Amino acid sequence: MAALELIADAAVIVGSDGAVTYANTQALRLLRLSADRVVGQQADHVLRLRTEDGADWWATCTPMQADAALLPRIAEQELTLVGAGTSRAVAMTGARLADDAGRTAQLVLTIRRADARRRRDVARSDLVSTVSHELRSPLTSVKGFTKTLLAKWDRFNDEQKKQMLATVNEDADRVTRLLGELLAVSRIDAGRLQLKRQMIDMAATAARVGERVEAGVGHGRTITVDIGELPQLYADPDRVEQILSNLLENAIRYTGGKITITASETEEFVEVAVADEGDGIPEEFLNPIFTKFFRKPGERKQGTGLGLYITKGLVQAHGGEIVVESTPGSGSVFRFTLPKGGLELAGIDLSALRHTNGDSH
Repeated sequence: MAALELIADAAVIVGSDGAVTYANTQALRLLRLSADRVVGQQADHVLRLRTEDGADWWATCTPMQADAALLPRIAEQELTLVGAGTSRAVAMTGARLADDAGRTAQLVLTIRRADARRRRDVARSDLVSTVSHELRSPLTSVKGFTKTLLAKWDRFNDEQKKQMLATVNEDADRVTRLLGELLAVSRIDAGRLQLKRQMIDMAATAARVGERVEAGVGHGRTITVDIGELPQLYADPDRVEQILSNLLENAIRYTGGKITITASETEEFVEVAVADEGDGIPEEFLNPIFTKFFRKPGERKQGTGLGLYITKGLVQAHGGEIVVESTPGSGSVFRFTLPKGGLELAGIDLSALRHTNGDSH
């Protein structure tokens, strides 16, 4: 029994009469019961396992009645553990120990939480659904316009052809952006995001990104950059521009007014804020807004729901953090920090530099 205390999974042994004869510490934690309320009790009473369709696993599978000599193992199954007013996804596997006649004398079950696996499955399903939806529209458009142009090229004047080809180009850019987002998510999730750091000027970077985003949205939206003198940062310029672009495009999606970029510094960080004058974000969405595929209920706006998740991953890869502050009806402010960078972070020996600049006088 000592060996079962060393494993990470919950372990339960059931006797031939269906009663629990042993439960390790992990099993007691999973069941949220003390040993005296588990050992000696009927297994189907304390381990209330349900199949995918809600049926009682013990009644459906009758594990104690199988021939242990012929069927010594119980293949892993995903079940639901019901009890204490809650239900939890678990993965269970087991083994039957036979007596001299080959009958099941003991049943050894190991159980572990499967919530993480189920969340991964749901996320994978969401990814497939989102990608399929986001790809279908631009690809249908590209297919339609190219088919029309190939079939009726001579019927269109140059201006009409130009408009159709411009639409095809925009849809191709949309597909490219989607693939870029998926690649970024893959690298963030796998911890393989690589940064190409160099010294950057945050004020100049913000001004450049602001001008580019503003030019792409037309009239009615203004982006103001109000950043004074700041120390240079040792960061990946492309990733920092992506962070700012994502935040600005998110702000544009939800506001028709002014967007402002400001920045300040603390002892260790530079903090950048992107503020908008939109409708704001309800309090219950302030935390999940940075998760994959997040959309407010009933939202019909285009997008994958990956932008803010990627933004958070890029900020954290630099050693910073990102938060959002919002009051419904008063707009939102996204704040992110990046570590202040200097020559030390760039790997330059300051003592040697000072020596060559005349410190030896």
